[in-house]
Amino acid sequence: MARGLRPHRHDVYIAVGGLLGGLALLGIGLHTRARHAPASVLDQDWAVAVPLLVMAGCELLRRTRPGPALLVGTAAVVADLPTRGSLATVVMFTDLVYAAVLYGPPAFARRLPWITGLLTVIGTVVPLVVWRTPQALLLGVGVALVSLVPAATGWVVRNHRDTAVAERLRAEQTALLADMDRAQAVVAERARMARELHDMIANHMSAIAIHSTAALSLDDPETSRQALTVIRENSVEGLAEMRRLIGILRDDSGDERAPAAAPTLDGLEALAETARGNGLEVMLDARHGEVPTPVELAAYRIVQESLTNALKHAAPGRVTVALARRDGALEVAVTSPYGHRGGPRAPGSGAGLVGMRERAALLGGAFAAGPEGAVWTVRATLPLGDGEGDPA
Repeated sequence: MARGLRPHRHDVYIAVGGLLGGLALLGIGLHTRARHAPASVLDQDWAVAVPLLVMAGCELLRRTRPGPALLVGTAAVVADLPTRGSLATVVMFTDLVYAAVLYGPPAFARRLPWITGLLTVIGTVVPLVVWRTPQALLLGVGVALVSLVPAATGWVVRNHRDTAVAERLRAEQTALLADMDRAQAVVAERARMARELHDMIANHMSAIAIHSTAALSLDDPETSRQALTVIRENSVEGLAEMRRLIGILRDDSGDERAPAAAPTLDGLEALAETARGNGLEVMLDARHGEVPTPVELAAYRIVQESLTNALKHAAPGRVTVALARRDGALEVAVTSPYGHRGGPRAPGSGAGLVGMRERAALLGGAFAAGPEGAVWTVRATLPLGDGEGDPA
């Protein structure tokens, strides 16, 4: 038998149990109707057994083919009416009605309770009109018990089942969305940490690389001493920055030592002085006033990375750093001499411009970098938001 037509194990139990129960009732002579007068061939046991057998066969298909099973079962129960009848045949028919609503196609399951309800009304009104006796109402009650009640029960159970399936799917989708949100949050946090680590360490590592090259290439003890001094200072500052970042990452570990405060625009002069010590001619013009903390950190990191790039790539000359408030935004501009060089004085990862652009985009600002005549210009516009509050 094809897999799609193979009866469910429980359906086999129902069919076998219904058939054995019907045969037992037939064996003890228990029927739902009295003998015909005069005696008829329909009073024979085989006339009762044939609809019973057909109904048991329909029970095998109650789950896999509920529509055809109900159609054949209806024919079997109608054929059982002229006989002495079997209670097992009627009970199995009610189960077919229930199964048709529970396992049938959605459209068929919606229509069947209405059809059985209409049959119940007809089975109640027509006998009452024809016989004009209250006992005729019992026929409508019988039709309702055999058809409407199992159909309504099947519809209720199906609704509960469909609701449970929908809730389970919704829970799975919610869990999937939560996993996606967590994954995106992890990716965003990794990107933020990568930007922070790059901006903190790149400046010091570039200075170390440049001055170590100078110390190795020049046979001048005084120059080597100065280069080693700069290397030591940048190493110490780089380690301090690393400790600060690690302190932030371990802030939830219960360590009572608070990490150092995030850099502010008040530290731009110290940053410029460090760049001067690394060999750059830096002029700082900072007229920013009070700005929100996110804008302050982004502006500081953009200036820091711009000075790092100038240290690695700029031609000899003055580097200008300018910050000013204008039209509800903080404008940052860093210019450095631009000319043809044999190559960078220190290797880079190429992530500096990307990180600066990301910092500006996270605040809803704009960023641009490129040559403008004889200078390389980095410009960033960082919105300040409402008043002195956080940017939108």
